[in-house]
Amino acid sequence: MQRPAYGQSPPLHHPVPQHVSTVPQLRSPPPPIPQQQHQQQAHGYDGSPYQQQPMGAGPSHNVFGQYGNFMNDPAAQLASQFSQTAFKQGTQYLEQNVNRYVNVSALKHYFNVTNSYVINKLFLVIFPWRHKPWSRKQTVGPNGQEGWYLPPRDDINSPDMYIPVMSLVTYILLSTLIAGLRGQFQPELLGYTASKALGVVVLELVGLKLGCYFLSISNESQLLDLVAYSGYKFVGVIGTISLAEIVNKGKGTGGWFGWSVFLYMFLANSLFLMRSLKYVLLPDNHGDARGPMQTGDTRAKRNQRTQFLFIYSYVVQFAFMWFLSRP
Repeated sequence: MQRPAYGQSPPLHHPVPQHVSTVPQLRSPPPPIPQQQHQQQAHGYDGSPYQQQPMGAGPSHNVFGQYGNFMNDPAAQLASQFSQTAFKQGTQYLEQNVNRYVNVSALKHYFNVTNSYVINKLFLVIFPWRHKPWSRKQTVGPNGQEGWYLPPRDDINSPDMYIPVMSLVTYILLSTLIAGLRGQFQPELLGYTASKALGVVVLELVGLKLGCYFLSISNESQLLDLVAYSGYKFVGVIGTISLAEIVNKGKGTGGWFGWSVFLYMFLANSLFLMRSLKYVLLPDNHGDARGPMQTGDTRAKRNQRTQFLFIYSYVVQFAFMWFLSRP
């Protein structure tokens, strides 16, 4: 063994442990279990800032839970049952009172249309010159009775309410739109146009009912049929206003072009009414089960009905269509 030089300290030798595995490793103590569970319930996740919130957790879960508890409340269930009962009784009361004045089941018959029917019907109203036949198709009723007419979707000659109602609304909106394009729109113009159109329809129906009364024409579906036919004139009026406004460039329905379009629409509508209203105003003795002529009818009375139909289809329609086509 070499001896250390003078002035130098001998080297230190540290003891090497023989059993390294027995030395315990130092670790941080785990958090208490109640505290960890409380932290997860408070934050809704395990402490990671990038973890998404699970479905059903958070404040919304509490809201839905409270709502579910509210719906399970007996007072809430009683209020819900009371509202449903009140709504049902109100609906029944409304239907009973409406049926006193309007036959809802019969009115649904006039709105039973399809897209193809609407297109073909509009084409028939505008171009009625070569259409045949004009008679309506009949079928057997639900109880086996004869003389029931097919709905509009199954018969092009059947009157409907869809086209007249939509034409009336379109006429009101079109008139106000044209006034707005001319810089003449005012809020009261909408009500004035609607009143003018409805007034024409009501006046026309009153005249038709008086004529049917004095000529002893009876028909179960007469009123609704006349309401439907009185609204077809708005198709021609809309066509006249639209074409004249486009060609005349905002100058209205005046001029030779406007009058030409008006005369064509008027003649088409008059022929359409003349052919279509024959089964109402000129019922046959045997063919129409809804409106049979009485036994005391004579040829003179039939001539009077024909004259009344001609006056209504040409004279009355000319006056009303000219009035509605004016700005």
